[in-house]
Amino acid sequence: MKLLKKNGYNLCFTVIVIALALMPLLLLNGFVKSTTVLFLGKCMAFAIVAIGLDLIWGYTGILSLGHGLYFCLGAYGMGMYLKMVETHGKITDFMQVGGLTELPLIWKPFLSLPGTFLMIFLVPLVVSGLIGYFIFKNRVKGVYFSIISQALTWAAYSIFIALSPYTNGNVGISQIQSVLGSLRGPKNEGNLLALFYVALVVLILIYALSYFLVHTKFGKILIAIRDGENRTYFSGYCVSNYKNVIYMLSAIFAAVAGALFVNFNGSITPTQMSITYSITMVIWVAIGGRGTLIGAVIGAFLINLCEYNLSSGSMAESWQYIIGLLFVITILFFKGGIVGIVKDQIPALLQKRRSRAEKEGRDHQPIPVKAEE
Repeated sequence: MKLLKKNGYNLCFTVIVIALALMPLLLLNGFVKSTTVLFLGKCMAFAIVAIGLDLIWGYTGILSLGHGLYFCLGAYGMGMYLKMVETHGKITDFMQVGGLTELPLIWKPFLSLPGTFLMIFLVPLVVSGLIGYFIFKNRVKGVYFSIISQALTWAAYSIFIALSPYTNGNVGISQIQSVLGSLRGPKNEGNLLALFYVALVVLILIYALSYFLVHTKFGKILIAIRDGENRTYFSGYCVSNYKNVIYMLSAIFAAVAGALFVNFNGSITPTQMSITYSITMVIWVAIGGRGTLIGAVIGAFLINLCEYNLSSGSMAESWQYIIGLLFVITILFFKGGIVGIVKDQIPALLQKRRSRAEKEGRDHQPIPVKAEE
């Protein structure tokens, strides 16, 4: 049980990284399929979103139910660039159907890869910064912030649907290749492996940055805000600024994850912006264990692996009920999630049994009889 103590979180993350790094080698030797590697690439993107959510929820106490918005902003940004590569900078079919005769202004920054990277960072940074500034300056928190984040996500979802000539409505941007080209087929395994390792490096860097932040003074103040916001405020810290900074950083993480996701998935639709999708992201963190970082990674991989294997066939209709039930059970009985069970509850149970055994052993010891003189 010492695995998850002190440096144990990093050890667990290292094991996950090593396991992921071996997957392409297993693919080359025929032990796993390319679809499995593609799926694990998506899981790494989901893990990055979960880390960002853990920073604002697990460490700062801000429950956001609208991070699907930032995920889609990054995914749409990368998708627009990939679509421009496919059409050689010309207008797409859905633009022509929508009555457009020239490339819209909002698409022009995505004609180049550097411009795309800039927009993937800049757009969620500005959007989250403006939202956070007005909300946190007015000291909106708790369930009120969660409701507002849901409402804003729903508004963005409706806008993307309404602007069909620019976004292709419900269909979204589909049938696109990755930055490195096609990922499907034996001839393109090199592209798949290269992109997979790029995603793995990004995951490592984001985890390392997050781990560094939560162990600095900045991270300690975030925890103080979570445990007692008013006390932190009256201690002289500008709480709204700290909350806004970590909210913007979390939004950027989600956008980066979205950009990676669309490369592996080959499409992006407004469905990923829905409230249901945002709540699913929160469930990853809750079940894995919030306030630990590694719990967010474990939750993202575990839940999506279960969904990948169980949400087909006869289990398809039941999966949403199963994950909802798991979330309720976790919140009511296992607030520390999987990490909390392994780190705290199992050792406590073993210690309780050990103490009981020692007590029973003392009770059954024979009472010494004094010898007669």
